[in-house]
Amino acid sequence: MKKPPKDVLSLPLNERALMALRSAVKQAIAQQHAQGLPVYIWRDGKVAELPPPKARAGARRAPKRAAAESRAPGKARGKVAGRRRTMA
Repeated sequence: MKKPPKDVLSLPLNERALMALRSAVKQAIAQQHAQGLPVYIWRDGKVAELPPPKARAGARRAPKRAAAESRAPGKARGKVAGRRRTMA
């Protein structure tokens, strides 16, 4: 993320709002990860879970495509033992 200019008030309101929103999202993600909690985001028309960094480190090694192909056809992501996952 680029550093805001010294004279932030000279920027248009929409740019200042986007800067504030990005900063708030960055802080919220950092807080969740500091507590060891996942972050839920909207990706490709679905809700996706971003695990905390320690859990994600092992997942980075496996290619995403291989993980998707290993699932049985028709099995939905995010379901555990026939129950729906809920966000806390």
